[in-house]
Amino acid sequence: MLSSERMSPLELRASIGLASIYGLRMLGMFLILPVFAVYAEHLPGGESHTLIGLALGMYGLTQAILQLPFGMASDHFGRKRVIYFGLLLFALGSFVAASAHDIYMVIIGRAIQGAGAISAAVTALLADLTREEHRTKAMAVIGMTIGLTFALSLVLGPALYHLINIPGIFAMTGVLALLAIVVVKTAVPDPRHSHFHSDAEAAPAKLRDVLRNRELSRLNFGIFALHAVQMSMFVVVPFALKQTGGIDANHHWQVYLPVMIISFLFMVPAIIYGEKKARLKEVFIASVALMLAAQLAFITAIQHFWGIFIALSVYFVAFNILEASLPSIISKIAPAGSKGTAIGVYNTFQSLGFFVGGAMGGLLSSYFGASAVFMFGAGLIGVWLVLAFRMKPLPAVKNLMFPVRELSAAEARRLEERLAGVRGVTEAKVIAEENTAYLKVDGRRLDEQALRALLPST
Repeated sequence: MLSSERMSPLELRASIGLASIYGLRMLGMFLILPVFAVYAEHLPGGESHTLIGLALGMYGLTQAILQLPFGMASDHFGRKRVIYFGLLLFALGSFVAASAHDIYMVIIGRAIQGAGAISAAVTALLADLTREEHRTKAMAVIGMTIGLTFALSLVLGPALYHLINIPGIFAMTGVLALLAIVVVKTAVPDPRHSHFHSDAEAAPAKLRDVLRNRELSRLNFGIFALHAVQMSMFVVVPFALKQTGGIDANHHWQVYLPVMIISFLFMVPAIIYGEKKARLKEVFIASVALMLAAQLAFITAIQHFWGIFIALSVYFVAFNILEASLPSIISKIAPAGSKGTAIGVYNTFQSLGFFVGGAMGGLLSSYFGASAVFMFGAGLIGVWLVLAFRMKPLPAVKNLMFPVRELSAAEARRLEERLAGVRGVTEAKVIAEENTAYLKVDGRRLDEQALRALLPST
């Protein structure tokens, strides 16, 4: 819309390079999920499911605490410096976990891994290296990379467990983190200049308004619940697959591969239908309800192999739809010019979900058994379903960004008012300090000619 120009080679290089950084780091996070609990049970201290869950979720706690500060630090110390530091921390944590002889050292290693919270800094660097009109595409490349990495990890994790065991996987992820430093240094361009981007970074001044926004709060609780449930499941499902199906952890990929194929076959048409028909809220609520059904099914199905397989299939259909649609919904709801802050808060709640899910999954499994873990999950998702029903109808809008010439504060306000008056523009924000106009538009009604007249540089 408004610009048919393609991404430049530099923008493509930056997008692919930074997406690979996300992928390498996420691979290190996700690879152990399907098999760690089975391995950790044999470590000193690992007989306690409480500690197993804590080890799984601990990286989420340090990541939640440090994610926003790392992004803000990159404004002052440089994007790449902060990313290098975070990757070194992640590598250090990986090597600590790889050399651990008991569950306590694994927990320490996982905490150090999470402390390398570079997501916000990577996003800020991507914003420095891409033009406003192409940034959404660049972010989409990263989003797809994360989704594919998670799916790949569920299949590769058990296979690698057979070849190099969990210490080997941790060591490998440490090496991958060091290789990621080389990728940042050699493959990712250096920005000509860095500055704050409201669409990609969290602004402390906007945190209060974002946290008080009821619609965004519903989604923040949702991503917290989604990943708390995910992490708690991986405390008990590996044991259940081994006990009910007689499948050792090395071959759990034989379960996850068909499950992921089934889930993707249902996910793609659901997302397309929601976006094209402006029925995203209906698809969203149906997916939360499906997630609740999966958690309730697990309560009894956890004792039967085929019951687990069916419940896993239903769960991952819902999970993948929600994981793919939530960022889009956040973008539609977040006020123009506050998207970066909204996404930063959202990512923090996601990380907290990892931690709480691991800790609660381990605790409940230790004292009340596997079914209690899914009762906990059903409770969280049940609350989310109630909140989802109360959401306002999702606006059929898209976010657009355009560069503007240098303006005074008064000129920026006048341009903002004129942009808001264009047919099809539902919200406008012009930030003079960033030389950028942030718009929410209804593409079906947008008067592109009037918009071009106000933004001649587009």
